[in-house]
Amino acid sequence: MIDFWVSSGHLLLDKNEHGHLAVTDEFLKLYLARPELVPPPEACAAENALYARLMAQPRAVVEPKDIAAIADADARENWQMMLGFRDHLVRHITIEAAYLALMRSGVGQTPPLFVGQLAHVILRNVLDGETDPIVLRAGELMFRSQRLTREQGGILLADEELVDGAEKDKHASPLVAMLGEHKAKQLDVMTAANAELYWKRSEAFDMVLDFTPSATGRPALARVMERWLAHMLGMTARITPVERVKDEDWFWFIGLDAEATKIGNALWQGKDPGAGAMERIVALFTLELPEVREIAGRQIHMILAMAPGQIVRMKPQNLLVGLPGAALGGQHGRA
Repeated sequence: MIDFWVSSGHLLLDKNEHGHLAVTDEFLKLYLARPELVPPPEACAAENALYARLMAQPRAVVEPKDIAAIADADARENWQMMLGFRDHLVRHITIEAAYLALMRSGVGQTPPLFVGQLAHVILRNVLDGETDPIVLRAGELMFRSQRLTREQGGILLADEELVDGAEKDKHASPLVAMLGEHKAKQLDVMTAANAELYWKRSEAFDMVLDFTPSATGRPALARVMERWLAHMLGMTARITPVERVKDEDWFWFIGLDAEATKIGNALWQGKDPGAGAMERIVALFTLELPEVREIAGRQIHMILAMAPGQIVRMKPQNLLVGLPGAALGGQHGRA
Protein backbone atom coordinates (compact mmCIF):
# COMPACT_ATOMS: atom_id res chain seq x y z
CA MET A 1 0.00 0.00 0.00
CA ILE A 2 1.30 3.46 -0.91
CA ASP A 3 1.66 5.99 1.89
CA PHE A 4 -0.82 8.87 2.03
CA TRP A 5 -1.03 12.36 3.57
CA VAL A 6 2.75 12.59 3.91
CA SER A 7 2.40 16.36 4.37
CA SER A 8 0.75 15.71 7.74
CA GLY A 9 4.23 15.11 9.17
CA HIS A 10 3.37 11.69 10.56
CA LEU A 11 6.69 10.25 9.42
CA LEU A 12 8.45 12.58 11.88
CA LEU A 13 6.50 11.28 14.87
CA ASP A 14 6.92 8.18 17.03
CA LYS A 15 4.14 6.02 18.42
CA ASN A 16 3.84 5.14 22.09
CA GLU A 17 2.62 1.84 23.49
CA HIS A 18 -1.01 2.94 23.04
CA GLY A 19 -0.55 3.78 19.36
CA HIS A 20 -0.67 7.52 19.98
CA LEU A 21 1.76 9.99 18.42
CA ALA A 22 4.67 11.04 20.60
CA VAL A 23 5.97 14.58 20.07
CA THR A 24 9.48 14.64 18.59
CA ASP A 25 12.05 17.38 18.01
CA GLU A 26 11.79 16.75 14.28
CA PHE A 27 8.05 17.45 14.33
CA LEU A 28 8.57 20.66 16.32
CA LYS A 29 11.05 21.84 13.70
CA LEU A 30 8.24 21.77 11.12
CA TYR A 31 6.76 24.81 12.83
CA LEU A 32 10.14 26.57 12.96
CA ALA A 33 10.33 26.16 9.19
CA ARG A 34 7.13 28.13 8.67
CA PRO A 35 7.66 31.36 6.67
CA GLU A 36 6.25 33.42 9.55
CA LEU A 37 9.16 32.30 11.75
CA VAL A 38 12.15 32.01 9.42
CA PRO A 39 14.01 35.29 10.00
CA PRO A 40 14.04 37.54 6.92
CA PRO A 41 17.29 39.17 5.79
CA GLU A 42 16.50 42.31 7.79
CA ALA A 43 15.84 40.41 11.05
CA CYS A 44 17.63 41.66 14.13
CA ALA A 45 20.40 39.77 15.92
CA ALA A 46 18.07 38.71 18.75
CA GLU A 47 15.63 37.03 16.36
CA ASN A 48 18.42 35.28 14.45
CA ALA A 49 19.95 34.03 17.69
CA LEU A 50 16.61 32.71 18.97
CA TYR A 51 15.93 30.93 15.69
CA ALA A 52 19.37 29.30 15.63
CA ARG A 53 19.02 28.15 19.24
CA LEU A 54 15.62 26.55 18.65
CA MET A 55 16.69 24.85 15.44
CA ALA A 56 19.44 23.20 17.48
CA GLN A 57 17.23 22.56 20.52
CA PRO A 58 13.52 22.81 19.64
CA ARG A 59 12.50 22.34 23.31
CA ALA A 60 14.87 24.98 24.67
CA VAL A 61 13.41 27.25 27.35
CA VAL A 62 12.65 30.72 26.00
CA GLU A 63 12.33 33.55 28.49
CA PRO A 64 10.02 36.53 27.99
CA LYS A 65 13.08 38.75 27.70
CA ASP A 66 14.23 36.72 24.69
CA ILE A 67 11.01 37.61 22.88
CA ALA A 68 11.04 41.22 24.08
CA ALA A 69 14.50 41.66 22.57
CA ILE A 70 13.17 41.07 19.04
CA ALA A 71 12.87 44.41 17.25
CA ASP A 72 9.93 43.67 14.94
CA ALA A 73 6.51 43.70 16.62
CA ASP A 74 4.95 41.21 14.19
CA ALA A 75 7.84 38.82 14.71
CA ARG A 76 7.42 39.07 18.49
CA GLU A 77 3.73 38.18 18.15
CA ASN A 78 4.49 35.24 15.86
CA TRP A 79 7.10 33.86 18.24
CA GLN A 80 4.85 34.22 21.28
CA MET A 81 2.06 32.36 19.50
CA MET A 82 4.27 29.59 18.20
CA LEU A 83 6.12 29.06 21.49
CA GLY A 84 2.84 28.89 23.39
CA PHE A 85 1.70 26.20 20.98
CA ARG A 86 5.04 24.36 21.22
CA ASP A 87 4.89 24.38 25.00
CA HIS A 88 1.36 22.98 24.87
CA LEU A 89 2.49 20.10 22.64
CA VAL A 90 5.51 19.27 24.78
CA ARG A 91 3.51 19.47 27.99
CA HIS A 92 1.02 16.86 26.79
CA ILE A 93 3.55 14.35 25.43
CA THR A 94 1.28 13.04 22.65
CA ILE A 95 -0.38 14.90 19.80
CA GLU A 96 -3.73 13.31 20.67
CA ALA A 97 -3.57 14.47 24.29
CA ALA A 98 -2.57 17.98 23.24
CA TYR A 99 -5.44 18.19 20.76
CA LEU A 100 -8.00 16.89 23.23
CA ALA A 101 -6.82 19.33 25.91
CA LEU A 102 -7.15 22.23 23.47
CA MET A 103 -10.68 21.21 22.57
CA ARG A 104 -11.76 20.81 26.19
CA SER A 105 -10.22 24.01 27.52
CA GLY A 106 -10.64 26.21 24.46
CA VAL A 107 -8.17 26.94 21.69
CA GLY A 108 -7.45 30.45 22.95
CA GLN A 109 -4.69 32.06 20.88
CA THR A 110 -3.94 28.87 18.93
CA PRO A 111 -4.26 29.63 15.19
CA PRO A 112 -7.01 27.62 13.45
CA LEU A 113 -4.38 26.52 10.93
CA PHE A 114 -2.44 24.75 13.71
CA VAL A 115 -5.60 23.10 15.04
CA GLY A 116 -6.38 21.78 11.56
CA GLN A 117 -2.85 20.46 11.19
CA LEU A 118 -3.16 18.51 14.44
CA ALA A 119 -6.42 16.96 13.23
CA HIS A 120 -4.68 16.11 9.94
CA VAL A 121 -1.81 14.20 11.54
CA ILE A 122 -4.04 12.49 14.12
CA LEU A 123 -6.39 11.28 11.39
CA ARG A 124 -3.40 10.00 9.44
CA ASN A 125 -2.64 7.88 12.50
CA VAL A 126 -6.28 6.89 13.00
CA LEU A 127 -6.57 5.70 9.40
CA ASP A 128 -3.18 4.02 9.21
CA GLY A 129 -3.59 0.75 7.33
CA GLU A 130 -6.89 1.75 5.70
CA THR A 131 -7.24 0.15 2.28
CA ASP A 132 -10.39 1.91 1.00
CA PRO A 133 -9.50 5.21 -0.72
CA ILE A 134 -13.07 6.44 -0.38
CA VAL A 135 -12.77 6.27 3.42
CA LEU A 136 -9.56 8.31 3.20
CA ARG A 137 -11.22 10.88 0.95
CA ALA A 138 -14.11 11.15 3.39
CA GLY A 139 -11.55 11.73 6.16
CA GLU A 140 -10.45 14.91 4.40
CA LEU A 141 -13.71 16.54 5.52
CA MET A 142 -12.38 16.54 9.08
CA PHE A 143 -9.44 18.82 8.34
CA ARG A 144 -10.10 20.53 4.99
CA SER A 145 -13.06 22.73 4.07
CA GLN A 146 -15.22 21.53 1.18
CA ARG A 147 -17.34 23.34 -1.37
CA LEU A 148 -20.66 21.67 -2.09
CA THR A 149 -22.25 21.57 -5.52
CA ARG A 150 -25.46 19.94 -6.64
CA GLU A 151 -25.41 18.25 -10.02
CA GLN A 152 -28.31 16.32 -11.56
CA GLY A 153 -29.79 15.63 -8.15
CA GLY A 154 -26.48 14.57 -6.64
CA ILE A 155 -24.32 16.20 -3.98
CA LEU A 156 -20.60 16.61 -4.66
CA LEU A 157 -17.90 17.82 -2.28
CA ALA A 158 -14.68 19.30 -3.65
CA ASP A 159 -11.77 20.79 -1.75
CA GLU A 160 -12.51 24.46 -1.16
CA GLU A 161 -8.91 25.57 -1.59
CA LEU A 162 -8.64 24.02 -5.03
CA VAL A 163 -12.02 25.25 -6.21
CA ASP A 164 -11.52 28.80 -4.98
CA GLY A 165 -7.83 29.07 -5.82
CA ALA A 166 -6.63 29.95 -2.31
CA GLU A 167 -7.72 29.70 1.30
CA LYS A 168 -9.06 32.79 2.98
CA ASP A 169 -6.04 32.90 5.28
CA LYS A 170 -3.86 33.56 2.18
CA HIS A 171 -2.05 30.22 2.32
CA ALA A 172 -2.24 29.63 -1.42
CA SER A 173 -2.51 26.17 -2.91
CA PRO A 174 0.74 25.04 -4.61
CA LEU A 175 -1.31 22.92 -7.01
CA VAL A 176 -3.42 25.85 -8.14
CA ALA A 177 -0.27 27.94 -8.46
CA MET A 178 1.17 25.33 -10.83
CA LEU A 179 -1.91 24.45 -12.84
CA GLY A 180 -4.01 27.57 -12.67
CA GLU A 181 -7.49 27.89 -11.23
CA HIS A 182 -9.27 26.66 -14.37
CA LYS A 183 -7.49 23.31 -14.41
CA ALA A 184 -7.86 22.93 -10.67
CA LYS A 185 -11.61 23.04 -11.18
CA GLN A 186 -11.45 20.09 -13.55
CA LEU A 187 -11.54 17.62 -10.68
CA ASP A 188 -12.38 13.91 -10.91
CA VAL A 189 -15.39 12.57 -9.05
CA MET A 190 -14.23 9.54 -7.08
CA THR A 191 -15.86 6.28 -8.13
CA ALA A 192 -15.15 2.61 -7.59
CA ALA A 193 -13.49 2.59 -11.01
CA ASN A 194 -10.97 5.36 -10.33
CA ALA A 195 -10.64 5.26 -6.53
CA GLU A 196 -7.20 3.62 -6.71
CA LEU A 197 -5.84 6.83 -8.22
CA TYR A 198 -6.15 8.36 -4.76
CA TRP A 199 -2.95 6.68 -3.59
CA LYS A 200 -0.94 8.78 -6.01
CA ARG A 201 -3.01 11.94 -5.53
CA SER A 202 -3.66 12.09 -1.78
CA GLU A 203 -1.44 15.15 -1.38
CA ALA A 204 -3.28 17.04 -4.10
CA PHE A 205 -6.73 16.78 -2.42
CA ASP A 206 -8.15 16.95 -5.94
CA MET A 207 -10.70 14.13 -6.03
CA VAL A 208 -14.37 14.95 -5.55
CA LEU A 209 -16.43 12.98 -3.03
CA ASP A 210 -19.92 11.88 -4.03
CA PHE A 211 -22.02 12.74 -0.98
CA THR A 212 -25.38 11.84 -2.48
CA PRO A 213 -27.44 9.78 0.05
CA SER A 214 -27.23 6.68 -2.15
CA ALA A 215 -23.46 6.97 -2.72
CA THR A 216 -20.57 5.71 -0.60
CA GLY A 217 -19.39 9.08 0.77
CA ARG A 218 -21.66 9.25 3.80
CA PRO A 219 -21.06 5.67 5.02
CA ALA A 220 -17.33 6.29 4.53
CA LEU A 221 -17.46 9.41 6.71
CA ALA A 222 -19.40 7.42 9.32
CA ARG A 223 -16.56 4.85 9.44
CA VAL A 224 -14.00 7.64 9.89
CA MET A 225 -15.98 9.16 12.76
CA GLU A 226 -16.30 5.77 14.46
CA ARG A 227 -12.55 5.28 14.34
CA TRP A 228 -11.95 8.86 15.51
CA LEU A 229 -14.04 8.23 18.64
CA ALA A 230 -12.38 4.87 19.26
CA HIS A 231 -8.89 6.33 18.97
CA MET A 232 -9.45 9.56 20.88
CA LEU A 233 -11.91 8.47 23.58
CA GLY A 234 -11.70 4.68 23.54
CA MET A 235 -15.40 4.47 22.65
CA THR A 236 -17.11 1.85 20.53
CA ALA A 237 -19.58 3.77 18.39
CA ARG A 238 -22.09 2.85 15.70
CA ILE A 239 -22.71 5.71 13.30
CA THR A 240 -25.33 5.41 10.57
CA PRO A 241 -26.26 7.91 7.82
CA VAL A 242 -30.00 8.65 7.76
CA GLU A 243 -32.16 10.70 5.44
CA ARG A 244 -34.40 12.18 8.12
CA VAL A 245 -34.78 12.33 11.86
CA LYS A 246 -37.72 10.14 12.86
CA ASP A 247 -37.31 10.41 16.63
CA GLU A 248 -39.71 13.10 17.84
CA ASP A 249 -38.09 13.16 21.28
CA TRP A 250 -34.51 14.17 20.63
CA PHE A 251 -32.34 12.62 23.29
CA TRP A 252 -29.23 14.52 22.22
CA PHE A 253 -27.65 16.03 19.15
CA ILE A 254 -24.20 17.01 17.97
CA GLY A 255 -23.62 19.68 15.36
CA LEU A 256 -20.65 18.60 13.26
CA ASP A 257 -19.95 22.22 12.28
CA ALA A 258 -20.84 25.71 13.49
CA GLU A 259 -23.84 26.08 11.17
CA ALA A 260 -25.24 22.68 12.15
CA THR A 261 -24.85 23.51 15.83
CA LYS A 262 -26.78 26.76 15.34
CA ILE A 263 -29.59 24.97 13.49
CA GLY A 264 -29.66 22.13 16.02
CA ASN A 265 -29.80 24.50 18.98
CA ALA A 266 -32.82 26.27 17.49
CA LEU A 267 -34.63 22.97 16.88
CA TRP A 268 -33.66 21.72 20.35
CA GLN A 269 -35.26 24.81 21.88
CA GLY A 270 -38.38 24.52 19.73
CA LYS A 271 -37.53 27.65 17.76
CA ASP A 272 -37.60 28.40 14.05
CA PRO A 273 -33.99 27.97 12.81
CA GLY A 274 -34.56 30.69 10.21
CA ALA A 275 -35.24 30.98 6.53
CA GLY A 276 -33.40 28.42 4.45
CA ALA A 277 -31.82 26.74 7.48
CA MET A 278 -33.20 23.29 6.79
CA GLU A 279 -31.99 23.49 3.18
CA ARG A 280 -28.46 24.07 4.52
CA ILE A 281 -28.45 20.65 6.18
CA VAL A 282 -26.13 18.44 4.13
CA ALA A 283 -26.36 15.12 5.97
CA LEU A 284 -27.80 13.48 9.07
CA PHE A 285 -26.36 10.61 11.10
CA THR A 286 -27.35 8.67 14.19
CA LEU A 287 -24.76 7.76 16.80
CA GLU A 288 -25.13 4.87 19.24
CA LEU A 289 -22.76 4.11 22.12
CA PRO A 290 -23.73 0.58 23.20
CA GLU A 291 -21.04 0.34 25.87
CA VAL A 292 -22.24 3.43 27.75
CA ARG A 293 -24.84 1.87 30.03
CA GLU A 294 -26.71 5.08 30.85
CA ILE A 295 -27.56 5.77 27.22
CA ALA A 296 -27.40 2.31 25.66
CA GLY A 297 -30.21 1.85 23.15
CA ARG A 298 -30.68 5.58 22.62
CA GLN A 299 -29.66 7.46 19.51
CA ILE A 300 -27.72 10.70 19.35
CA HIS A 301 -28.54 12.69 16.24
CA MET A 302 -25.70 14.31 14.31
CA ILE A 303 -26.10 17.15 11.83
CA LEU A 304 -23.72 18.27 9.10
CA ALA A 305 -24.59 21.56 7.41
CA MET A 306 -23.10 24.09 5.04
CA ALA A 307 -22.24 27.69 5.72
CA PRO A 308 -22.91 30.56 3.30
CA GLY A 309 -21.16 30.03 0.00
CA GLN A 310 -22.02 26.32 0.21
CA ILE A 311 -18.95 25.63 2.35
CA VAL A 312 -18.85 22.51 4.52
CA ARG A 313 -16.41 23.17 7.34
CA MET A 314 -16.52 20.20 9.68
CA LYS A 315 -15.34 20.48 13.32
CA PRO A 316 -14.15 17.02 14.42
CA GLN A 317 -13.64 18.33 17.94
CA ASN A 318 -17.42 18.50 18.34
CA LEU A 319 -17.48 14.71 18.34
CA LEU A 320 -15.10 14.73 21.31
CA VAL A 321 -16.65 17.42 23.48
CA GLY A 322 -20.27 17.33 22.31
CA LEU A 323 -21.30 13.95 23.71
CA PRO A 324 -23.79 13.78 26.59
CA GLY A 325 -22.42 13.95 30.09
CA ALA A 326 -23.15 10.29 30.74
CA ALA A 327 -20.68 9.37 28.00
CA LEU A 328 -18.00 11.76 29.26
CA GLY A 329 -18.32 11.25 32.98
CA GLY A 330 -20.44 14.37 33.34
CA GLN A 331 -17.59 16.64 32.26
CA HIS A 332 -18.94 18.01 29.01
CA GLY A 333 -22.25 18.81 27.42
CA ARG A 334 -23.70 19.36 24.02
CA ALA A 335 -21.58 21.36 21.53
